[in-house]
Amino acid sequence: MPVVKYPRAREPLWCEWDRKAQKCGLRHTVYAVNGDQYTGEWLDNLKHGKGTQVWKRTGAIYSGDWKFGKRDGYGSYSIPDPVTKEYKRVYTGWWKNDKKCGHGMTFYPGGGHYEGEWSGGQRSGWGRMYYQDGSIYEGQWLEDRPGGLGMLRLPNENRYEGNWKDGKKHGPGKFFYLDKGQLFEGIWAADIPKCGILIDFGR
Repeated sequence: MPVVKYPRAREPLWCEWDRKAQKCGLRHTVYAVNGDQYTGEWLDNLKHGKGTQVWKRTGAIYSGDWKFGKRDGYGSYSIPDPVTKEYKRVYTGWWKNDKKCGHGMTFYPGGGHYEGEWSGGQRSGWGRMYYQDGSIYEGQWLEDRPGGLGMLRLPNENRYEGNWKDGKKHGPGKFFYLDKGQLFEGIWAADIPKCGILIDFGR
């Protein structure tokens, strides 16, 4: 009985090339068309695992965890100083879906820095902000501004303890004038004291 041999079906060349081009596992530096470069781990052609990304346009560097092409996990983000070209850390902490989320620390250009909780790329939750002028705010944050209970200590040691809304003193609070030995206790609205009592102490 004769045996009929059919030619084996070959897959098109583009299928083989595509399979070889799929990035998976640890890879050397991969350059994007716009000049950005990434060195690290991949999964199904997406950055996934540990890796370092350098953006050509800004010179910024992110080094840390990735998940399906987005910054997710723990990592640090740095940018070069325009004058000295040395890298200055901007943010170190947790990320989720390419945005700051969880606990982290940010350093601002003027010299201030924030340490605390983030959500969706904004300061949200509990945190402490050190301002450039020497003031310190410690308390609750909402949508990148003080909101809830918090304390602001000024450079001259005077301080406000109480409620905040949209970054301003709002609601019941106490202002300690330590330089004058006085305490104002009352109600605030949009940074303005509306009513209350002024007490002398420590004299």
